[in-house]
Amino acid sequence: MSSQSGLSETIYADALILSLFSGEGTVRQMLVVEAALARAQAQCGVIPADAARIIHDVCHGDDIAAIVDLDAIETAAASAGNIAIPFVKQLTAAVAQADADAARYVHWGATSQDIMDTALVLQIRQAAARLDQDLKRAVQACAALTAAHRDTVMVGRTWLQHALPTTFGVKTAGWLEALERSRQRLLQDAAQMALLQFGGAAGTLASLGPAAPCVARTLAGELGLALPAMAWHTHRDRLANLAATLGVLAGTMGKIARDISLMAQTEIGELSEPAAPGRGGSSTMPHKRNPVGCAAILAAAVRIPPLVSTMLSGMVQEHERALGGWQAEWDVLPQIAALAGGALRHLAGVLEGLEVNPRRMSQNLDATDGLVLAEAYALALGARIGRLRAHELIERASREAVGRNWPLKKAVREVLEGDADTRGLLGDDELDRLGDPAGYIGEAPAICDRVLARWQAAQNEPAAS
Repeated sequence: MSSQSGLSETIYADALILSLFSGEGTVRQMLVVEAALARAQAQCGVIPADAARIIHDVCHGDDIAAIVDLDAIETAAASAGNIAIPFVKQLTAAVAQADADAARYVHWGATSQDIMDTALVLQIRQAAARLDQDLKRAVQACAALTAAHRDTVMVGRTWLQHALPTTFGVKTAGWLEALERSRQRLLQDAAQMALLQFGGAAGTLASLGPAAPCVARTLAGELGLALPAMAWHTHRDRLANLAATLGVLAGTMGKIARDISLMAQTEIGELSEPAAPGRGGSSTMPHKRNPVGCAAILAAAVRIPPLVSTMLSGMVQEHERALGGWQAEWDVLPQIAALAGGALRHLAGVLEGLEVNPRRMSQNLDATDGLVLAEAYALALGARIGRLRAHELIERASREAVGRNWPLKKAVREVLEGDADTRGLLGDDELDRLGDPAGYIGEAPAICDRVLARWQAAQNEPAAS
C-alpha cells in the first residue's frame, strides 16, 4: 500500500514521511480517528461508554496485524473503491472478538471519507512538522553562509555570462529569503489543514440527529483539530494550497541546487558539496566528486510540479461527493510530501556542509581581465562627457582589450589617451580604483545585513495563532 516503490525511493524521498503515508501508517491514523469517534460519541450519549472503551482499546492495540490484515484491505479496496470500507469491516470483526455488542457501534454515523480525510489531516500534521524541521535547518544554514560571506567578492552571472561583481553572501541571502517565504506558507497551510472532516454520508450529519454538534465538537477536541463550520468533502482548496506550496518550495530548492551544481563544475570550482566516504563517486572514474545532493533535489524539482497539477485538476469535484477527483489525491499528496521531504533532507545537508572556495571566486572574477568592470568605467567617464559618448569609448576599449589580450584598465587608458578630448579625464589612481572589483559591489553587504536582520527579527516574533 506504499505510495512509492523501488530501490531508489530512499534517494529521493524522506523515509519518515514515506512511513507516515505507508499502508500501516495510514491505517494507524484511521484507527486513531475511529477510537476518537467512539470516545466522542460516548461522551455525547450516542453510544454506550463500555462500547467506546472496547473500541478504543482495540484500535490502540500494539500489534496492528491483530486488528487488520493490510494485504486483505489492499485486495478488497480494488472492488470496494476505497480502503475505508474493508478497513471498517475488519475493525468491526476485531471489536466483535472482544465484545459482540460493542462491534455494533464501530464507525457509527460516519462515512468513509470522514475517516480517510481526518486520518490524512493527522498525517499532514506530522509530515509538516518533519518538513519544517529540515526547512528550518536549510534556512539557518543559508543565514550562516550569508553572515560569513557578506564580503566575499565573486562574479555575478546573467545569461550564464560574467556580468558584474557581487558577493557570495548576496546569493545565499536570496536563497534564505525564498526558503523562508516557503516556510511561512507551509506553516500557514498546515495550520489551515488541521481541520476535522466529519459530515456523514452527504455532509449533514443527519445520522447523529441532535447529538451531531456535540459529537463533532468533541471529536475535534479529542484529535486536537479545529472544527470547521461544515464538512469539506468536495472542497479541496486547502489541500491544493498545501500541494502548491510544496511545488513552489521544490522550485526554490531546484534553483539553489542548480546554482550550487553550476558553481561546482570543474572549470568553475567555487563550491563543493560536503565530502564523505562513498559520496558522489563514479563507478568508473576514481577522481569524480559528483554533486549527488543537488541531483536528488533537481530530480524532485522535476517530479513534483506534475503531481501538483494533479492536485489542482482534482479540485473539480461533483456535488457532495467526488467521482475520481478525490480518489486521484490519495497517492499524489503523499508523493509530493515525501519528495519534498527528501529534497529538503539533501538541501539541508548540502548547505550545512557546503565548501566555499573564495580563492577560485577571485580567480574567476579576474578571468576577463577586468571586463566585468566596464560599467564602472563607463559611469565614471559618463559623469564627465555624458553617458552615450562614454559608453561608446568603453565599448571600444573592451574590444581592444579582447583583441589584444590586454586588461581592460590598460585598454581604457590607451583609448582615452588617444583622444585629445578625453586625455587625462581618468587618472591612474582613479583607473586603479575603478579596476578593483571590491569597489563595485554596490549594496551587496547592506543587502546581506538587511536580509539577516529581517530574518532574525521574524524568529523573535510570537507565533501566529
